[in-house]
Amino acid sequence: MTALAPVRSTRRLVLAGASVLLVALGLVALMVVRPSAASPSGASSQSAPAEDSVDAGFARDMAIHHQQAVEMSFIVRDRTDDEDVRRLAYDIINTQANQRGMMLGWLEMWGLPKSAAGPPMKWMGHTFTPTDDGSLMPGMATDAERAALTAAKDEKAEVLFLRLMTVHHRAGADMAQAAAGAAKTDAIRNLAEGMVRGQQSEIGLMADMLKDRGAKP
Repeated sequence: MTALAPVRSTRRLVLAGASVLLVALGLVALMVVRPSAASPSGASSQSAPAEDSVDAGFARDMAIHHQQAVEMSFIVRDRTDDEDVRRLAYDIINTQANQRGMMLGWLEMWGLPKSAAGPPMKWMGHTFTPTDDGSLMPGMATDAERAALTAAKDEKAEVLFLRLMTVHHRAGADMAQAAAGAAKTDAIRNLAEGMVRGQQSEIGLMADMLKDRGAKP
């Protein structure tokens, strides 16, 4: 994990997140122009997947999943001065906003809608009915949990964030593992495999951070 210097204001964080998205979309555009040089995964050299494919379903659902992780990371950065938690939050913002931009860019390149007509998780062979409490997919925090994180400060915010993000990452890693084994495009398979490794590594890191604070996952 790359340790980046903390950003001291929400305005600068938003600008950083926007810059990451612009870079990701720029990379997608470059893949369209020069697939052999810019896309070792072959995103633009293979046939576009179907609208009901694993590739498209994973890209749509994980883009939503990632968006909540980014939002919760922004929240905790404003509620603690702990450098380790702020560094982790920034890493999640940077990595998952980048990946989200890539997935939305691929959907655009494939000529597919960015939102699904049916329920989430269908591409995994089962469906998940979003609950009334705001949880759209497995692992996602509820409205009440996000409100509690917003209201918390200091170590209480740190522990709640680490617990919520651990659950979030576990579900995300399960989704990525499924996509890595069933997707047809190299782009999605390679991205999903990297997500599994990255999120499992951060789950271990967060377990240690919770232990340091005398808290359980």
